[in-house]
Formats: sequence, C-alpha cells, structure tokens
Amino acid sequence: MKAFVNFLSAFRIVAAFLIIPTIMLKWSWVTVILYALAAMSDWFDGFLARKYNCCSKLGGVMDHIGDKLLVCNTLILLTLMMPVWFIVIPVMLMIARELYISGLREFLGTQKIEMPVPKARFSMGKIKTASQMVATVVFLLWFAIGSSITPATDSRVIFFLIYRLPQIGIFCLWFSLAASLWSAVQYTFTFTAKLKKIK
Repeated sequence: MKAFVNFLSAFRIVAAFLIIPTIMLKWSWVTVILYALAAMSDWFDGFLARKYNCCSKLGGVMDHIGDKLLVCNTLILLTLMMPVWFIVIPVMLMIARELYISGLREFLGTQKIEMPVPKARFSMGKIKTASQMVATVVFLLWFAIGSSITPATDSRVIFFLIYRLPQIGIFCLWFSLAASLWSAVQYTFTFTAKLKKIK
C-alpha cells in the first residue's frame, strides 16, 4: 500500500509537467481530466496513508512537492492565459507565500529543527490547497467549454456555465489567497516559537 500511495504522489509530480504541453497545445479537455485526476489523487493518497498507517518521510516529501508543482505550474499558466490584475495579483502573492514558507523551513532545517505541516483536518494550509485546486479546475473547465462552443450551440446550460464559472473561479482564487496569507501568519508564529530553541 505504501508503494501505491507514493505512486499517487509521483503521478501528481508528473501530471504537473504534462499539463504544460496540454495547455500550450490547447487540448482543453485533456487538461481538465489530467488536472482533476491529479487533484483527486492528493486527497486519495492522504486518505490511504492515514487509513493504513503507511506514512513515510519520502511519501510526505513527494506529496508536498506534487501539490506545490501541480498548483503553481497551473496557476502560472493561467496568468499567461488571463493576464488581468484580479488573476495575476493573487497568483503572485500565493507563489510568494510558498517561497516564503519554504525559506523558513530551509532555515530551520539548517538548525536540525522541523516545521511540519499542521495535521488538523481543516488546517488553513489544507483549505488553501483545496480552494486553489477548485479555482484552477473551474477555470480549466471554463476554457474547455468555451473551446467546444460552435455557432450552432444554443444550450442555455452551456451559456450559463460560461457566464458563472469565471465568477466561481475568481471567488475561489481570492478565498485561497486569504487562506494562504492566514496560513503564512500561522507558520510565522510557529517559526518564531521554534527560533527560541536555537542557542
């Protein structure tokens, strides 16, 4: 089971890079399916690791890397596809947050002090990641539906989705920014507390 859990994390890392050419080639539905599978694997491997008690340091690292690559790669590509301030600003701030937290962890690592991810079921970090993934898949679905519309299309459902999906995506993106910044504050307090252990 541990091997399968690690495979899911490895799949997420591979998917993070496979998504780049699918977006560039405008294979919209392939992108949606690939991203959705990768996002679901994030929940699934965590569930299996906890249920069967097969957590490992390697698996934790791979899971962390897979999440960051999947979300950050896709968000950067979205800013290229939609270079507007209400997309670019939250993406830039969220990526800056990831670099900031990585810097804190790296410093503590040099002092042989760990700063683990909070294990709470509804931690801000998990809420941030989930809302980022929802926002991203909503935007990708919006692009896929838009690419499928033809002059003969007269479905009210399709046009309703074309109108509502970007609104949902923008809301989730800014919500994830709020969760991201709050999570950064929590990590900063944790970092400050751990600094006291350094002599």
